[in-house]
Amino acid sequence: MGAKEPPHLEGYTPRDEETTPDVFEVSGSIKWFDPSKGYGFIAPDEDLPEVLLHVTCLRRGGFQTAYEGARVLCEAVTTPKGLQAVRIRSMDDSTAIRPSELPQRTHVVVVPESDWERAVVKWLNRRHGFGFLTRGPQTPDIFVHMETLRRWGFAELRPGQTVLVRYGHGPSGLIAAELKPDNAPGPSSH
Repeated sequence: MGAKEPPHLEGYTPRDEETTPDVFEVSGSIKWFDPSKGYGFIAPDEDLPEVLLHVTCLRRGGFQTAYEGARVLCEAVTTPKGLQAVRIRSMDDSTAIRPSELPQRTHVVVVPESDWERAVVKWLNRRHGFGFLTRGPQTPDIFVHMETLRRWGFAELRPGQTVLVRYGHGPSGLIAAELKPDNAPGPSSH
């Protein structure tokens, strides 16, 4: 794992009763979780504020991500910044909304007009929230928005990485509408 604990939980161990904050059980639903940011929030069933859910807590419990709408039972503590989950006891994805089922939150709705094609990531800037894909020389680049990555389950893309993309036309050129990993054996078509 190697992930560093958030500063307000460094050194926290469940067995250290003298320094351990009061741990209490919370049940609720995942309000949202952004794997690229590494955190999200749980909306408790009880009349409590939202509970911060950090990726390190998920991974400690054997989970890689949390989908919106999933039911969760966790242990939480009160920190100076609010409630935070420290242990996931169970998660039920049967009520979850998969990223591809979420409504598109970008201002441009892209309808896929192509078949699935291989493309290579030219670059992606997470801070600015977008990047570009290429299908090879003499082809127009394909704009890709971070929201599209999230909808299709990607936390990030690396330059040189090959993906499968369906794209459509936007006001300024081609825009990625759907993405999936390229698991095909053999070299790409470029």
